[in-house]
Parts: sequence; structure tokens; C-alpha cells
Amino acid sequence: MTKNSRTLLGMLTPSSNTALEPITSAMVAGLPNVSVHFSRFRVTEISLGSTALGQFDLDKILDAAKLLADAEVDVIAWNGTSAGWLGFETDEALCRQITEATGIPATTSVLALNEILEQTGVKELGLVTPYLDDVQQRIIANYARRGIQCTAERHLDLRKNFEFSEVDSDTLTRLVNEVAVQRPQAITTFCTNLHAAPLARALEAQTGIPVYDTISTVIWKSMKLAGLDTRALSEWGQLFARGE
Repeated sequence: MTKNSRTLLGMLTPSSNTALEPITSAMVAGLPNVSVHFSRFRVTEISLGSTALGQFDLDKILDAAKLLADAEVDVIAWNGTSAGWLGFETDEALCRQITEATGIPATTSVLALNEILEQTGVKELGLVTPYLDDVQQRIIANYARRGIQCTAERHLDLRKNFEFSEVDSDTLTRLVNEVAVQRPQAITTFCTNLHAAPLARALEAQTGIPVYDTISTVIWKSMKLAGLDTRALSEWGQLFARGE
């Protein structure tokens, strides 16, 4: 660790997201000398329209990453799921460019999710999102190309990013339980503007299936890159209990 034994985790945040900042701050609140820091760039709508897709141009995200670098963070993470519909290679390119520009290790919610799915041999995935149908189908197709079948899915057909954060816990619980009926090997709540991460442990107990929220996955990988023991966050779900 650096900065007088402090660990600083940097998060790139969609401008209209109101879930990930309080959740990530709550997750690390009990970790000594660990804090999370945020840099926003404009994201207001999730769709396959050209304007919505243009929100994720690398230059815009890199500008926000460079601001985080001014804070001398130990890790820079894109706390968002755009690679799900844009293609996983977009996050790989983003991480390379962030590290080239700042010298700081980088990760993303989706790359971290894909890493845990690979580590645990998941080939059948349950997918829960707030997204439009065509966005959902694009995510399913990208996972199919990776050799992972989304054998059960639910989505809310929402477009406005701010509205994702207003989905209540009862709705999220219902969607996950509906997906769990098909017994996938894992379930992901795939959006960083859902208040799903605090539900993961209870949902795992109800369903007997690992639940990987994309806010949790990026914290998990950020901690690993910063040399922190993820088992300190075991109360947030099976993901963190792995420890390796």
C-alpha cells in the first residue's frame, strides 16, 4: 500500500448513477485506511442509438480517468457495464489506455465478472438487468460468443439511467428468484445503478446460487489489484469469500 499505508480505489462513474457511490463507500467502510474516490462522465441513457453509444467513447472516459490519477489512486476501475453490449474488447482497450496514460492498473465491472465466471467454470448464466430488450439481447449474444449461455434472463425494459436506481429491492429479489428457477450456475445483476449488491448474500442463501453483482465484481478486482484480502468483505457475498 501507498500514501502512508492508505489504499485509494478510483472509480469511473456514469454521471446519472446514484447507486454505486453509496454502495461502494459502504462496502469499504470497515476496511482500515481504504477509501473510494469517484470521477464522473456523462451517461444518461442506455440504448443502442448512436447518441447513447457515443457516451462511451474512450476519449471521454480517459479524461475522467486522468482526473482520478491526480488523486494518486492505486487502481482505476470503470464501474459500468457498457462492454456488455459494446463488446468485451472495448473494456480491454480502455484498461490498456488508462494504464498507458496514467501508469495505474485498471479494471472494469464486466472484465471482473468475466474473470470470476472463468475461474469458477460458469457456462450457464442467469442475467438480470433493467435494460431494453435489444440491449439485453446484445449482452446475451456477447456472452454466447464467449461460450457462456444465458439460460435464464429478466429485464425491465428501461432506458433512462437514473430510473435504474429507483428499482426497489422487492423487484430485484423477484427477478433473481425467477431466474433461479432455471438453476443457472451463477446469476449476475448486470448494472451498476441497481441497489442489488446489498441483497446478494440473502439471495444466495435463498437460491443456493452465487449472485455476482457488477458493483461487487469491480470492488473485488480492485481490491485484488491493490493487494487487499477480499475475504474482509465476505458479508457481501460468495464472491468475496474466495480470497485467492
